[in-house]
Amino acid sequence: MLLTLFLVATITFFLMKLMPGTPYSNQEKMTAAQIQIMNEQYGLNKPVWQQYLIYIADMLHGDLGTSFQYSNQPVTYLIFSRIGPSAQLGLQAMIFGLVFGIIIGSIAAINHNTWIDTTATVVSIIGKSVPNFVLAVLLQYYIALKLGWFPIADWGGFSYTILPMIALGVGPLAETARFIRTGMVDVLNSDYIELARAKGLSKFGIVFHHALRNSLIPLVTLIGPYTVALMTGSMVIENIFSIPGIGEQFVKSILTNDYPTIMGVTMLYSFGLVVIILITDIVYGIIDPRIRLTGNGD
Repeated sequence: MLLTLFLVATITFFLMKLMPGTPYSNQEKMTAAQIQIMNEQYGLNKPVWQQYLIYIADMLHGDLGTSFQYSNQPVTYLIFSRIGPSAQLGLQAMIFGLVFGIIIGSIAAINHNTWIDTTATVVSIIGKSVPNFVLAVLLQYYIALKLGWFPIADWGGFSYTILPMIALGVGPLAETARFIRTGMVDVLNSDYIELARAKGLSKFGIVFHHALRNSLIPLVTLIGPYTVALMTGSMVIENIFSIPGIGEQFVKSILTNDYPTIMGVTMLYSFGLVVIILITDIVYGIIDPRIRLTGNGD
């Protein structure tokens, strides 16, 4: 985890310095002396490698720097003041994708090789293939503008979260449905399911107490990638729906060359990702003891 975070910080820092432009929005009106003073104030007059060492040292002490564009506010304050909408949207999209994906995948597996299975498969393929920002625009136009069911954009009550949640959650929904359907079809054809049928267990009990439970195990490994998709996808979605979250802030910081904010948000995403992947590995080992490493060389 530490090595991954170090590599992310290093690569991002030097790539960021290759971006064209400067963090000064009114540079055309500034004199050379004024630019020099500003560079000295923010440490941009030093060689890039020195700026890198200073940033890494400050980051290890919990200092993510000061924003160039947000009235010299600390990056830490900017991030935590905007993390609420991003966290809420990501959580809702995750729940939406998992719940409806499990339902659709289970229905498809139970009705294997029927029109219901085919329809569910087509829906999953479309959901996985259509980019979330395309779906977001379609939802805004047809559902919000034409039908007026939900707000087009902005961030207020729960109704404002519905369309961005759907746009962000359709991808995980499609992937979940595909995994559940494939896993449950295999489980329903296994010997212990035949034994359960022979014992006279109900179809509901067989499906939900045996087949679905064992089909959920591979899904645990997808939680990490799901989280990545939600975090990165939310950047675009937040801009489309004018949600005041971290994603919107990140995009604006790139457009304005706000170096500290770019680094701060990137490191937040990276830290969250490696922690979630670690937790996923631990949970998977608890659910399926066969993947645990033992000391006897097995």
